[in-house]
Amino acid sequence: MPLNGEKVVDKQTNFIRDIVDRDNETGKYERRVHTRFPPEPNGYLHIGHAKSICLNFGIAADYQGLCNLRFDDTNPCKEEVEYVDSIREDVRWLGFDWADREFYASDYFEQLYGYAEALIKKGKAYVCDLTAEQIREYRGTLTAPGKNSLYRDRSSEENLDLFRRMRAGEFADGSRVLRAKIDMASPNLNMRDPVMYRILHAAHHRSGDAWCIYPMYDFTHGICDSIEKITHSICTLEFENHRPLYDWFIEELGIYHPQQIEFARLNLSYTVLSKRKLLALVQGNHVSGWNDPRMPTISGLRRRGYTPEAIRKFCDLIGVAKFNSVIEMSVLENSLREDLNKRAARAMAVLRPLKVIIDNYPQDKDEILAAVNNPEDAAMGTRPVPFSRELYIERDDFREDPPKKFFRLAPGREVRLRYAYFITCTRVVKDEQTGEVVELHCTYDPATRGGDAPDGRKVKATLHWVSARHALDAEVRLYDNLFLKENPNETENNADFTVNLNPHSLEVIAHAKLEPGLAAAASGHNFQFERLGYFCVDSVDSIPGKLVFNRTASLRDTWAKVEKTAND
Repeated sequence: MPLNGEKVVDKQTNFIRDIVDRDNETGKYERRVHTRFPPEPNGYLHIGHAKSICLNFGIAADYQGLCNLRFDDTNPCKEEVEYVDSIREDVRWLGFDWADREFYASDYFEQLYGYAEALIKKGKAYVCDLTAEQIREYRGTLTAPGKNSLYRDRSSEENLDLFRRMRAGEFADGSRVLRAKIDMASPNLNMRDPVMYRILHAAHHRSGDAWCIYPMYDFTHGICDSIEKITHSICTLEFENHRPLYDWFIEELGIYHPQQIEFARLNLSYTVLSKRKLLALVQGNHVSGWNDPRMPTISGLRRRGYTPEAIRKFCDLIGVAKFNSVIEMSVLENSLREDLNKRAARAMAVLRPLKVIIDNYPQDKDEILAAVNNPEDAAMGTRPVPFSRELYIERDDFREDPPKKFFRLAPGREVRLRYAYFITCTRVVKDEQTGEVVELHCTYDPATRGGDAPDGRKVKATLHWVSARHALDAEVRLYDNLFLKENPNETENNADFTVNLNPHSLEVIAHAKLEPGLAAAASGHNFQFERLGYFCVDSVDSIPGKLVFNRTASLRDTWAKVEKTAND
């Protein structure tokens, strides 16, 4: 049985695993590996968080260690139980379990308060009466040092009294803060007497009205890691400049010291991965909610039809780096296609139906044909598909005057119907007023059922179809990228990023026709609609009597074309 800290799974190495290996070789942390995933419950998780989840839980599992789920809930004005619940659901859906190690920064509010008093008594923290604007003004710039607060030299006794009165609720919001006393001339702006506590008379989602002062994230985060005895505190690169501050708090308090390691966050083309901007999309009604299938949130990807296996594969594929880069959206979609190609059952669906009548097929005859469920997995077997005289085919599969290299159905041309027969178009019926083709008449060759013609003649196209008498009506939603630009944050004249939204990111087809076997399709179930792409039963709007499918991905990579067009 491997000991705690011993690697039990060989994975592609990266600099974080190298650090863990070296620490275990030297006996650091007694060969323990204990990580954590510490989201703030102020929004839904997105695909960037999935990378962090897979990294933290994955490293813990690979080294027989532990991983905590900790909610850094220090801002009651932005945090909600809804977000806590969604985070739990997303982490579990991705395939990870934190057992009994669900923690909250709010669990430690009393302990954090005690640490703050300890720093006051050491002369390392003080109560400051400057306004928020004055604090920013006094802070200085990257090239100019800050200047000391007028209240920096208050005695420890006065600071302790004021801080306790802050806790007792004597002062108004924003009237006072507790600041660390470090160095207003530090080249690192995070070290210029950062705020540790602010006054907020707001109810907390867990502690209610017990507190009216709340610790700042930078004071809380590293200390929570210390309290939980985390060994490797894995953060994204934007926290690299905060590490000296976390270290300062821990060293001044003389408490257990985790090791912080920073890695590059995920940046994905044609996407924003900022909770603030995702919230703006939701609040601005640009999308239907956090779980809109166009959103890069885990719940949105799940609703669209992404599988946890595909997302975990994507996170493994892109790896862990120390430098920021942008991953093409095609990499994520290709991971999905590879997964769904193996697991998704096939089905036939016609999105833009055109009726076909087979004149020489008996009017009262139905027959059942056998269709392969998945050519990648013989164990999935076959399914029965009804065939009759009247069918639907895709409108795009017919041209009255076909261009060169169009090999699908046209007047006088013969094609194969998938799993069925060869048919030849003999007559075209049009709307007398609009001239639109509304119906095709064809003949079929009975000798070609499910195979080639006995006389050896060949056809150049095979079409999917649905029996008109047996077809299911369904709504199908076709999704495109939510933004027109590869970097949605690039705007002219400081315009809001929403100017880059794609007005055609959603197309709703109200009356698609599906093979009848899909009537029992379960919520969230994936299918490959032959020749059309991968589709998923919508988990929100698909209800008895109303079947709704979301297109998860096309059969082929369309992003290369999108990116080429954008760059032309």
